[in-house]
Amino acid sequence: MSNRAAIREYVNGSLWVLPMGSGLLALLVGYSVSLINVGPGSWLAPLAYQGTAGDARDLLSNVTSTVVTVIALVLGLTVVALQLSSTQFSPRLVRNFLRDRPNQIALSVFVATFAYCAAGLYTVGEADREGAGEFPRLAVSGSIALLFASLAMVVFFADHLAHSLQVDAIGARVERDTLHVVHDRLGSTESVTPAPPTWAVRLIATESGYVQTVRPEALLTVAVKHRVKVLLRVRVGEHLVAGTTAAWMWTATAEEASPDPALFRHPLQQTVRLGFERTMEQDAAFGIRQLVDMACKALSPAVNDPYTAVQAIDRLTVIFCSLAVRPLGDFVATGPGGEAAVIVPGRRFGDYLDTMCGLIRRYGCSEPSVSLALFRLLGDCAAVLPENYDRWAALAEQADLILADASREIAQPADLVPVTAAAERLRLQIEGHLSDRR
Repeated sequence: MSNRAAIREYVNGSLWVLPMGSGLLALLVGYSVSLINVGPGSWLAPLAYQGTAGDARDLLSNVTSTVVTVIALVLGLTVVALQLSSTQFSPRLVRNFLRDRPNQIALSVFVATFAYCAAGLYTVGEADREGAGEFPRLAVSGSIALLFASLAMVVFFADHLAHSLQVDAIGARVERDTLHVVHDRLGSTESVTPAPPTWAVRLIATESGYVQTVRPEALLTVAVKHRVKVLLRVRVGEHLVAGTTAAWMWTATAEEASPDPALFRHPLQQTVRLGFERTMEQDAAFGIRQLVDMACKALSPAVNDPYTAVQAIDRLTVIFCSLAVRPLGDFVATGPGGEAAVIVPGRRFGDYLDTMCGLIRRYGCSEPSVSLALFRLLGDCAAVLPENYDRWAALAEQADLILADASREIAQPADLVPVTAAAERLRLQIEGHLSDRR
């Protein structure tokens, strides 16, 4: 299951897989169509190419050369888009452009047209160039249809590329992908992560990389068999180094003999998938990081675009309002009777707030609009936040830090007035809930 998920993720994030598959499909379709014999009385006769073999060969040659030029143009524009998104917004957004399905489809149509027409040059021979010899006329008509499809795809690609580079479109995609992770599986308990006992046995990592996904089914099967509990050391999205502790395994009591750690090596590799980069499959913090990068890039002296930072915070507000009502923390998979368990450490609400607020408030504390946007985010979260003391305390902590940084960096007292008023409104709301819990 883990290998299939890894292959699926690689295919979705690769710009070459779909175009190469479409090229092979075009060769198969071209071969099949070339076998169709179109007689004078056939209902397909009006669709068959009416020129000579020489005309057909010239047509295929011209279409092939034209599509090669179009492919070079499309790849050039794609590289420019990747460079712009990397430097203007965040290098972590490049993966989103590679995964963009319309870009993959457009390139697939161009590659399919090239493969179809290039293969057709072998079918339409040099013999009888001036005559009307036999050749697969219906297949040649297919090249004309693909030419018009490529023309339409060029216009579509230009329009899609122009829209996909807009900051609103980039932010909306990151927001949508992050919400998908938030609504899937983030945690099952908010209790404190248990510390491994003194008799716990270390399970060593055999390779390095970022934890992309954790699927505890394989590890839980072995844990149930040996009646042990397993605690992973790193969270999804964090980096794991070969030779360090990947997890701890322990029995119910110190007197019980611990099973051989070698029995857990392969199940642990199946459970924890590592890669050279972070992915969005189970890592909501990665999507938050992308929007934070957009905000910080916009607040840099080289860009100086506070409104883009405010837009990124507005997208983050939607994500955090969804996080506020979700169970966050460790994901615990237990076996029958609760004797065996696999514990996957997770982030709490306060951890997500630290990831979001920390960098943005430090980079944008001198801009009142940024501080006000952060207070709006905290206020919207407070409007939907359940009766959870830790989450309200995390809101209060971030509100105090935002106000302290803004008070220190905003020079004009008049600019500080709306920030102070927003902080006071939020403080009264938070104190009301915290006092009720006390």
